Amino acid sequence: MKVTLSALDTCESSFTPLVVLELAQDVKEETKEWLKNRIISKKEDGDDNDDFLTMAECQFIIKHELENLRARDEKMIPGYPQAKLYPGKSLLRRLLTSGLVIQVFPLHDNEALKKLEDTWYTRFALKCQPIDHIRGYFGETIALYFGFLEYFTVALIPMAVIGLPYYLFVWEDYDKYVIFASFNLIWSTVILEVWKRGCANMTYRWGTLVMKRQFEEPRPGFHGVLGINPVTGRKEPLYPSYKRQLRIYLVSLPFVCLCLYFSLYVMMIYFDMEAWALSLHDNSGSEWTSVLLYVPSIIYAIVIEIMNRLYRYAAEFLTSWENHRLESAYQNHLILKVLVFNFLNCFASLFYIAFVLRDMKLLRQSLATLLITSQILNQIMESLLPYWLQRKHHVQVKRKVQALKADIDATLYEQVVLEKEMGTYLGTFDDYLELFLQFGYVSLFSCVYPLAAAFAVLNNFTEVNSDALKMCRVLKRPFSEPSANIGVWQLAFETMSVISVVTNCALIGMSPQVNALFPESKLDLVLIVVAVEHALLALKFILAFAIPDKPRHIQMKLARLEFESLEALKQQQMKLMAENLKEESREGRKEEEEEA
Repeated sequence: MKVTLSALDTCESSFTPLVVLELAQDVKEETKEWLKNRIISKKEDGDDNDDFLTMAECQFIIKHELENLRARDEKMIPGYPQAKLYPGKSLLRRLLTSGLVIQVFPLHDNEALKKLEDTWYTRFALKCQPIDHIRGYFGETIALYFGFLEYFTVALIPMAVIGLPYYLFVWEDYDKYVIFASFNLIWSTVILEVWKRGCANMTYRWGTLVMKRQFEEPRPGFHGVLGINPVTGRKEPLYPSYKRQLRIYLVSLPFVCLCLYFSLYVMMIYFDMEAWALSLHDNSGSEWTSVLLYVPSIIYAIVIEIMNRLYRYAAEFLTSWENHRLESAYQNHLILKVLVFNFLNCFASLFYIAFVLRDMKLLRQSLATLLITSQILNQIMESLLPYWLQRKHHVQVKRKVQALKADIDATLYEQVVLEKEMGTYLGTFDDYLELFLQFGYVSLFSCVYPLAAAFAVLNNFTEVNSDALKMCRVLKRPFSEPSANIGVWQLAFETMSVISVVTNCALIGMSPQVNALFPESKLDLVLIVVAVEHALLALKFILAFAIPDKPRHIQMKLARLEFESLEALKQQQMKLMAENLKEESREGRKEEEEEA
């Protein structure tokens, strides 16, 4: 696409652009003028705090203001009668869907980015990440992800160290895995509770620990009839909740169930492939057929990744169509849809092998193949391939800039052209989802394949650097977003740890060594396994209750802050009451004087 240089030709040398709004090449002048006037009128309502706010915070405010530009009395976008508007419609969203605005993205600060890279990933060393610097440049949401990735990787090391000797020395003695499975239970509970405390420390330091969600602004994609919010008294789109519920239960839920059925159907095809490969190996017994035994698992792992990505697009479309008012509600419904499908898609075959086929050898083989293949595919698709494409495009842009003879700021022009062609960072959703599935592979069947934690540690050491490279050099700079914690992902990880208790107890109860202890009565075995499972779950919940979510000093500081806020409010109310009494007294004297 051809880029016009008029804006860069006339910009002052002191001007530092923060956000780029790319228009289509053939947008009419009256449309440009109308949009510019709407943006300027919005800007005049605010204060100038450039010296007080960071660049990331300024970009976040600009994004917030652009997303909250809504139609008033306009019936259409000027110059484009087919682009209809109604009161309350998001102007930016209409411009994007109409193709008049191509994209909106914040620019990188090259000097600050270079400093961040030097302390982050350019020098390979086993050291902590500069989380506070990441937060200052990318915002709290991305900083919390990298903080959690680092914490989770370090927390996996004890599991990897303990699992290695189990893998090497006591492979078939499942009864000895009781100790390892019990450690897994305590480990999964403690690390999640300790993370809450560390997260509270970070977000308190950043000033985002206490965030009020009750008055969250409507998300840009939310549409409805313009009305008055009864709580805030502000004008905003209103949409009946019953319509949203009808869309969820009559369309979204049946679609998700259909996708789950299709996933199970593909799983059964995989088992047919496994049976074919096994029969071929039994008949020939050659070396190449022994290698062929791993091919069905590898193919199935690739198919799982493709299905997960396709379903993600469908889930996003459906969740957007449901028309949720708040961004938090949108994210919760999207995460729920994706987690349910991904959990079944990735782990259904493992549960089937473990509890229906009861083939532990095939379970170990499938788990190892799924884990390693998914990690390799994620590294290639998320970092290596985009980085190679971006480097190739960078060379082409440099050649164009060198051939350019226009009197413009070539450095700024090169930066804008280069960054506008970069991929868009879609948020931390996929990154957390990858860690969630990895946590499932490590915890659900740990007593069968204790080496999973070691592979996860190796993957995450490279993941930290590849994700950092992706954020800094491969993708556009994302708009910063304030966050108090990792949100619904905390609940997702805790739910997975509960499921892991049940699966590990069931696997140990099915082992030949444990079954040999109850040769006559299988009912006694089932009752003992259920009793142990309940005892371990009780221990898990006791640990979760005993470890406070916030450290003591943070609780005291928050209590002090609340007390000071109440005292300030009391003083303000007392002052207001005193002024009202003075005013009433003054009016009373005035009336007495008039009567006299």
